[in-house]
Amino acid sequence: MDVLYTILKFAMLTVLVASAAEAAVLSLRAAGPRYDWRASGVSLVDFLVREYPLRWLLPLAFWSQAMDWLYQHRLWTLPMDHWTGWAACFIAQEFCYYWYHRAAHRVRWFWCTHAIHHSPNDLNLSAAYRFGWTGKLTGTLLFFMAAPLLGMPPKVILVMLSLNLLYQFWIHATWIPRLGPLEWILNTPSAHRVHHASNLEYLDGNYGGVLIVFDRLFGTYIAERPDLPCRYGLVRPVTGYNLLKIEFDQWRSLWRDLRGARSVAEALGYLFKPPGWRPCGAGETTEDLRRAALNAPAAPAAGSPAKSRSSPGSTAPPR
Repeated sequence: MDVLYTILKFAMLTVLVASAAEAAVLSLRAAGPRYDWRASGVSLVDFLVREYPLRWLLPLAFWSQAMDWLYQHRLWTLPMDHWTGWAACFIAQEFCYYWYHRAAHRVRWFWCTHAIHHSPNDLNLSAAYRFGWTGKLTGTLLFFMAAPLLGMPPKVILVMLSLNLLYQFWIHATWIPRLGPLEWILNTPSAHRVHHASNLEYLDGNYGGVLIVFDRLFGTYIAERPDLPCRYGLVRPVTGYNLLKIEFDQWRSLWRDLRGARSVAEALGYLFKPPGWRPCGAGETTEDLRRAALNAPAAPAAGSPAKSRSSPGSTAPPR
């Protein structure tokens, strides 16, 4: 296990070097948009603060101790000296990650942290390590607590989660094409481009880590369309490079809504319903936006005067 931790440390250095190499190549290309070095700088500072001072100020002690306690009271023990035990841990970790990631998009409390990962307006390798600083406080590991109870060693689960996130580094790329039959099994760059897209047609899909099979199983898989280029970033795009605003703007918005809540039910709705939820029923969740798009008047015919209205793709909910 110590060897795996050492490998992960070297892998993080490789991640930083690879993202810098990609940045250099993309910035030298003749065609296409200019590479956003300032956004990459924001991602780098987010990573450095999270990995160094915050690692000491906000340790995993509480969550790891809870996992250890559950493992001590496990229902059975997996054979970790056999490949079947490791396979079970991998599948279970992927299953837990899928539901964590889905909740990170569908529960506003978790979205307030996860939105930082989706805040870059360009998808590149540097966006892969912009995670936000409040994940340990919001309870990300709650979704992995059942694994130790079912006999999976906590250290194995945590290492596999780290490897899961490391795998996802390379899929934050726009220059890697679709990968044929692998699209049915693995989370690929194509699938992850859709996940990061803010187009209305692409919202809330492709939550898998290494595997995409749980998305296909639970109906959240969305294929990349050649006729619909991905538009990256939040639905309401981040327009500046103020790191503190990027890190805490979602929390400030949530606090503002909680202060205005007229009942406990409304406050709970703001906390645990999807981003964009409103108690009046006319909110800006993904479902609300899609219903509005279906009910919107048809586009004017060619040559006729266009009406002044927002298109579905330009709607800007607070997410």
